[in-house]
Amino acid sequence: MTLTDSLLLSLVGITVVFFVLVLLMLIIRLIALFGRSEQRETATANLAAAPAADFCSHGELMLSGVDDKTAAMVMAIVADRLQAPLNELRFISIKEVTEQGNENEV
Repeated sequence: MTLTDSLLLSLVGITVVFFVLVLLMLIIRLIALFGRSEQRETATANLAAAPAADFCSHGELMLSGVDDKTAAMVMAIVADRLQAPLNELRFISIKEVTEQGNENEV
């Protein structure tokens, strides 16, 4: 086998290996794409099937020194930090606290 034949055979081998790697990458991406779409469909079906009462808040929320928009933002941040759905959390009161640590009385 000559040097030219060896180089040609090596080039063909490397080309086949990279082709198979690219093919595997595409297959994995397609599987991941279909998996995500199935998860979205399942989540959408579960959301549609859930009763509306599950998404209602229960009880009363006392706001002290904060408006509704700020209270909603605080609740959303707490739910995000806890990684819990908002409908599973119960807020009793939200009070504004000044820098000195004293509650702002309204």
